[in-house]
Amino acid sequence: MDVTITEESPTGADLRLLFERHTADMHADTPPESIHMMDASALAIPEVRFFVMRDVGMPVGMGAFKRIDAGHAEIKSMHVLAEVRGRGLSRRMLDHLMDEARVMGYRRLSLETGVQPTFIAARALYAKAGFVECAPFEGYWEDPNSVFMTRML
Repeated sequence: MDVTITEESPTGADLRLLFERHTADMHADTPPESIHMMDASALAIPEVRFFVMRDVGMPVGMGAFKRIDAGHAEIKSMHVLAEVRGRGLSRRMLDHLMDEARVMGYRRLSLETGVQPTFIAARALYAKAGFVECAPFEGYWEDPNSVFMTRML
């Protein structure tokens, strides 16, 4: 397994499939008003650090975090292609994001995810990594289609 994770631009030409699949998953069973994903161009801002996971050079996963304030960031755009799931790659990306956030001085990471069946595995991954449910944060509101989670680093 020759898997690497590096910081890259979210607008990279070979990342189209990752964003297409991520978008499709977000829209699969979530009402449009409850979708909070950022597209590639929205992720290409100084407040976001964006990482790509590659397996023998092919992009198979992505993840990012966005600054909320000096001590708090939000995980965004976590996605691993379905055909490579089951190899621990999602946990590896999550661990990488937590490590990078610590290096940047963040003391807390939070996220928003869905309540729909599409998100069962994601919620389990986050819970196993120590994330707990919390109230909506920075720019979010109570939404029956959202679960908010956070953890201290």
